[in-house]
Amino acid sequence: MTATSSTTTVATSARFTDAITLTDCPAQVFDVAFSATTQPCPWPKAYGGDMVAQALVAAMRTVTDGKSLHSTHSYFLRPVDIGAQVRYEVEILRDGRGYSTRQVRGFQHGKPVYICLASFAAGEPGGSFASTPPADLPDPDGVPSAAQVLAGRSGGTMTDESREYWSHGRSFDLRHVPGPVYLDVEGAQVPHQAIWMRPFDALRPVPGLTTAQRDTAALAYVCDYTILEPALRVLDTTWAQPGLVTASLDHAVWFHRPVVMGDWLLYAQEALSVESGRGSCLGRFFDRDGALLATVVQEGLIRSAVRTAQPAASAQTGEAS
Repeated sequence: MTATSSTTTVATSARFTDAITLTDCPAQVFDVAFSATTQPCPWPKAYGGDMVAQALVAAMRTVTDGKSLHSTHSYFLRPVDIGAQVRYEVEILRDGRGYSTRQVRGFQHGKPVYICLASFAAGEPGGSFASTPPADLPDPDGVPSAAQVLAGRSGGTMTDESREYWSHGRSFDLRHVPGPVYLDVEGAQVPHQAIWMRPFDALRPVPGLTTAQRDTAALAYVCDYTILEPALRVLDTTWAQPGLVTASLDHAVWFHRPVVMGDWLLYAQEALSVESGRGSCLGRFFDRDGALLATVVQEGLIRSAVRTAQPAASAQTGEAS
């Protein structure tokens, strides 16, 4: 069976830069406050990456001595309405010579919906080491885009709107190895995969941010889209499976090296554990030269009303391939 969407979303990165365009507002709880609007998506509630990136931008805008974000740890407390404002209150916990620390709390409808800690570092000379990316991955130009994978297809809970969102609406071109998990688990039922990703077009300037800060926020924004997919893959579960409910619970990112968000980046991911309705996954970002840029760890809710398949007997934890 095939289906054709009546509208086509323009493939642009503007949705991301719109999301992280913050407005100053009066602080009610902490030291400094900003407001931001969550962006459209075809689900009941806003995309979690909106809150991650928006909160980090709020924190960045209070660090004015040149330090760079090196880590953040956060919890998603309540679902957030789409297309509505979130007020981000920033508490300036400490400004030292080497490190600065911020707490950010997001509020909507008078209730806290998101909370994070963010740490910024001045940097200093020292030794250097980094893990290496998975070997023998196909070049991104040889991997089909989401739009190519989903063209003319339908099934499960996928609608015309969700097909367009997956294909063109997420600001970034996401290409899966060994294959995506939209309608089918394409490729082996193993607890690892890799994603090639880059913005659909050049990222626009964002008021209040340097180019480096904007690109760091871009990585924080996009990393939430697919981080639970290795857990779905090993469970033989797809995004369009009827009855599937997922939600980000907590989230941590370590930024190891400067992020330049223009060329393809590799996001190597693996599932660490699935138990008690929660999946824990690890992701590592590499640039085209193989430099490790960032590490992501997330635990998320994975609830299925249809089936709870067990991992295949041959599945082994390892690098994406």
